[in-house]
Amino acid sequence: MEVKELGHLVLYVRDVERSTRFYRDVLGWRPILTDDALRGLPVAAFAAPSLRTHHELLLIEVGDDASPIPRGRRVGMYHFGLKIGDSDDDLRAALATLEDNGVTIIGASDHTVTHSLYILDPDGNEIELYIDVPGVDWRNDPTLIMAPIRPLQL
Repeated sequence: MEVKELGHLVLYVRDVERSTRFYRDVLGWRPILTDDALRGLPVAAFAAPSLRTHHELLLIEVGDDASPIPRGRRVGMYHFGLKIGDSDDDLRAALATLEDNGVTIIGASDHTVTHSLYILDPDGNEIELYIDVPGVDWRNDPTLIMAPIRPLQL
């Protein structure tokens, strides 16, 4: 067996309408199912503008009484990364959108191969919004992937 690509991500959320507004209106994901198709199910499915595959993100509502994501060291997902452009100008525009929408920003890092902003979704899932740094040839020098992390100056 050989994995060809990362296909999709499924997240449990407390309130699918609130999370839909975040992923659609703030991050720009495109809903792919209509209310009629959902038949009242508390789910939402999205694709990126590229329409690379049938769905890339699925949200499943579990309600307000669901256990929160544990803090600190734990087993499980740390974050997922979303490429949002090709330049620091794209990151600056994203930062403005995030600030305008009151999104919690928890970090900004220069990873040599990427420049990244770290945010939290409404349920506390950590998301890395990044650009690949132009001109960095990590394919010919994979050690660049493990370069020391520096603060990002936008």
